[in-house]
Amino acid sequence: MNTRRDLLAGAGLIGAATLGWAAWRSIGEATKHNRDTATSRSRLPNPSLLTHEGKTVRFYDDLIRGKVVAINMMYTSCTGTCPTATANLLQVQKMLGKRIGREVFMYSITLQPELDTPQALKDYAERNKVAPGWLFLTGSPADIEHLRRSLGFYDPDPQVDSDKATHSGMLRIGNDAFDRWTMAPALGAPEQILATIDHVDEDVPQGA
Repeated sequence: MNTRRDLLAGAGLIGAATLGWAAWRSIGEATKHNRDTATSRSRLPNPSLLTHEGKTVRFYDDLIRGKVVAINMMYTSCTGTCPTATANLLQVQKMLGKRIGREVFMYSITLQPELDTPQALKDYAERNKVAPGWLFLTGSPADIEHLRRSLGFYDPDPQVDSDKATHSGMLRIGNDAFDRWTMAPALGAPEQILATIDHVDEDVPQGA
């Protein structure tokens, strides 16, 4: 299990889904909580973002602090991995039921903030019949790039890193209250994604 210190070190995990799957399998191996979270929390960026509903939010203060979250990156014109990832996450949202928007929060951050306005993201969410509890986010290109790298959505190979589709195939999943973070492939089975969320969620009995 990655702590936020590992997350922010940006180990280039986005390059292949197999790395995310390895992270998913390793979740149950970590049993010790990081009690010194104040320092690591301060390393997450806290820029102002706009939701697909047109609201201004702070990334860490409003979206992450104390929450169980699943974060992916996408863009509305993507025709490669994004449609499959969105379809999978729609199934995850349904599986979460009443937990979504109350115990678990889903966020999709655009990789093309210069094109994906709040209205474009709203249209995308409506086309895909996204329910409440899942926010699509945009902001300034500089802030989005900072978030992308801080969350580990990058590859150390500049050529690979320049391919936006590379970053839309993974999920960063975490429990901020316990500084417990990991990664899962967005193209994996919805059941596997849900299992990853459940493993970081302290309110879900483990091994049940």
